[in-house]
Amino acid sequence: MTDVTRAITAATSVAAALHLPADDAVVLHSSNKLALRLTPCDVFARIAPVGQEVARFEVDLAQRLVEIGAPLAHLEPRVAPRVYTRDGFAVTLWTYYEPVTPQPSPVDVAKALRRLHEGMRTVDLPSPRFTDRVTEAEEIVADPGRSPELADADRALLGGRLADLRRAIDARGAVEQLLHGEPHPGNVLSTRHGPLFIDLETCCRGPVEFDLAHVPAAISEHYPGVDRDLLDECRQLVLAMVAAWRWDVGDQFPRGKLFGEELLRVLRAGPPWPTLDVVVSRLDEPWSGW
Repeated sequence: MTDVTRAITAATSVAAALHLPADDAVVLHSSNKLALRLTPCDVFARIAPVGQEVARFEVDLAQRLVEIGAPLAHLEPRVAPRVYTRDGFAVTLWTYYEPVTPQPSPVDVAKALRRLHEGMRTVDLPSPRFTDRVTEAEEIVADPGRSPELADADRALLGGRLADLRRAIDARGAVEQLLHGEPHPGNVLSTRHGPLFIDLETCCRGPVEFDLAHVPAAISEHYPGVDRDLLDECRQLVLAMVAAWRWDVGDQFPRGKLFGEELLRVLRAGPPWPTLDVVVSRLDEPWSGW
C-alpha cells in the first residue's frame, strides 16, 4: 500500500469513533493491503483502498463460519461486524491473537484446514471460481502496459502455462467447493486455540487441491483423499499465478521482482514443482504471504 500513513490514520480514527483506544498502531504486514495491531485496545485491523477490496464478503463469510465453529479468526466482538470506511479506505476490525510457540504441527494445520473446508461446504454465498483468478493473472501477462518489465519470452512462457494448466485442471472434472483461496503459512495464526485462518478475501470455488497447492508439502501429506496428480498441476498453476502478480506494474509486494524472477526460474526448470514456502526459503525471506 502506497499511503500507509493515511491508512493508519483512517484505522485509528475508526477505532476511536467506536470507543476503542488506539494510541498506537504496529504494522504487521504491508503490501497491497495493510494489517495493523492497534493498541492499547488490542485489535487487528485490515485496511485497503475502497473499491480494491471485497471486505463485505469477507465479513459475511467470517460470521457464518465462526457460528459453526470453523477454525477462523473472529471479528472484533466489541463493535458491529461490518466494513467501516474513512478517508477512502475500507477498514475491518478483528480479534488480535497473541502468537504462541511452538508453531502448530503440519498434522494440526492439515486437520484445521480440513475443518475449514467442511465448514465452507455448508455456506452458500456467491463467490468467484478459481479460474477467475487465473484470468486475472492472464490479463496481467497479456498486457505489456500492466507488466512492462516482463520479457517477451517470459510473457510467452507464463501465458502459455496459465492457459494450459487451466484447461488441464478443468478437464479433470474434480468436485469443487468454496475454498480459502490462499491458506499459505502467512494466513495461519498460531494461537492458544490452535491454528486459525485469516484473510478470506481470496475465497473462490474449486477443488480442494487448489487450496492445498498453497501449503507446505508436510501439510498436504496429512490431508486425506488428495488427488496427487491434480495437486501437482495446481502447484504449478499457483507458481505461475504468483509469478504473474509479481510482474504487475501496480504490485506493492516487498522485493516483488526478485520473487517474480525466482518463480520464472522455477517454472523453466520443470518438475518436481516446489511449494511456495520452499521458494520463499530459497530467498532467505520471512513468510509474509503473497
